[in-house]
Amino acid sequence: MIRFSDSLRMALGGIFIHKSRSILTILGIVVGITSIMAVMSVGQSAEQLVIGEIQRFGPANIFILPGRQPSGPMDAAGTILNDSLKEKDFNDLKKKSNLPNAKNIIPYVFGYVTTSFESEVYDAMVIGGSEYMEKNFDLTVESGRFFDAVDIEQKERVVILGNKIKEELFGNKNPIGEKVKLKDGKFRVIGVLAPEGQGSFVDFNKSIVAPYTSVQQNVLGVHYFNRIVVEADSIESVPGTIRDIKTLLRNNHTIDDPEKDDFFIQTQEDIAERIKTITGILTVLLTSVAAISLIVGGIGIMNIMLVSVTERTREIGLRKALGATNRNILTQFLFEALLLTVIGGIIGVIGGSLLTGILSYAARVLADLNFPYVFSVRGALWGTCVSFVIGLAFGIFPARKAGQRSPIESLHYE
Repeated sequence: MIRFSDSLRMALGGIFIHKSRSILTILGIVVGITSIMAVMSVGQSAEQLVIGEIQRFGPANIFILPGRQPSGPMDAAGTILNDSLKEKDFNDLKKKSNLPNAKNIIPYVFGYVTTSFESEVYDAMVIGGSEYMEKNFDLTVESGRFFDAVDIEQKERVVILGNKIKEELFGNKNPIGEKVKLKDGKFRVIGVLAPEGQGSFVDFNKSIVAPYTSVQQNVLGVHYFNRIVVEADSIESVPGTIRDIKTLLRNNHTIDDPEKDDFFIQTQEDIAERIKTITGILTVLLTSVAAISLIVGGIGIMNIMLVSVTERTREIGLRKALGATNRNILTQFLFEALLLTVIGGIIGVIGGSLLTGILSYAARVLADLNFPYVFSVRGALWGTCVSFVIGLAFGIFPARKAGQRSPIESLHYE
C-alpha cells in the first residue's frame, strides 16, 4: 500500500519534471487569486477610508438634508439642489426650547465658483458654514485665523483658503490680508488651512471656507441651506433629538403625513451602514468577475493534466504492473492538480497583497488620498480555499482517467 507521503512526493516529482509547463499552468490561478485578493483588500481599504471620514464628525452629530430620502444616485444628486431647508428652520432649530439636547447647530451652503488673484485663476468649491465648522470638520488653520460669530453676523467678506488654492494663487507669497475675487466680489483672506489628505467627502486643500451668511448673499445668491448639522450633547440623546427635529420641521413645513417629508435625517451610524452595504455589493460583483479567470485557469489545469496522463501512459502501466492500484494512480494525479492550484493560490495571495500595497501607496502619493493598506484575511482564506476547490474540481477527471488505464494497454502504448 502506497503511503500518503509517497503519493505527495511523486506528485511533486511530476510537477518539477516539467517546470516550464507547470509554471504556465498555475499562471491562470495566480492571476485569478491575485485579482480576488486585491479586490477584497481594496474594498476593505475604501470602506475604512470613507467610514474614517464619517467619524470625523463625531457620533453625536445628526445630519439634516433637504428633499426626500434618496433611493438611488440620481435621487442623491437631487438633494443638493433642493431648497426645503430655510432660514426659519435654522433659527427655530437654534432655540433651546425646541431642541433641549442640541449642543451646536451648524448650517452649510456650498457651490463651485471661480476665484482669482491678479492673473491667477482657480475653480474651487466654496463652503459656507458657522464658527463651529472648524471643530465639526476637524480643520486646522496653518496661518491666520478662522472666522467667528461677529464675521457671520456682519456678513463679512472674508475667506480661508485651502492649501492647494493658496499655492496656485499666491505661490510662496503670504496671502493673509490680500483680497481674492469670488464671482463678482472681493474677499479678504484671513487664513490658510493646513494641508491634509483628501477625504471621501470634501477635499479642503482645494476648497474655500467662508461665513455662510456671506456665501449666501455675496457668492451663491441663495436663501436656503444645503445641509444642517445638529450636534447632540450626548450619544444617548440622539434619538430624542431626531424626534424633536422631525416634529419641528414638519410643523414648519405644514406636513401631516411623514411619507411626504421634504427633508430626511441621517446619523453617522446610518451613513456607515450604507457605505458598508455599497462597498460590500461592489466587492462581491468585482470578485465574481475576477473569479471567471479562475475557471479559465482550472480548465487549463485539466487540459494539461490530460496531456500529462497521455504522455505518462507507460509510467502508469509500469506502476500498475508493480502493484499500484487505480486509487494510487488517481491519488497521485489528483495531488499534482491540487498542488498546482494551491501553489498558484499562495502565490496569488502574496501577489494580491503586494498589488494592494502598491495601489495604496500610489493613491497616497499620486492622488493625495489617505488610503489605508488592508491585508484581507478573508480574501487570503477565500483565495486558498477556492484554489483548492478548483484543483479538486478540474483535477478529478484527468486523475480518474489515469486510474482507469489498463496496465496491459499502457505497457504496449507508444
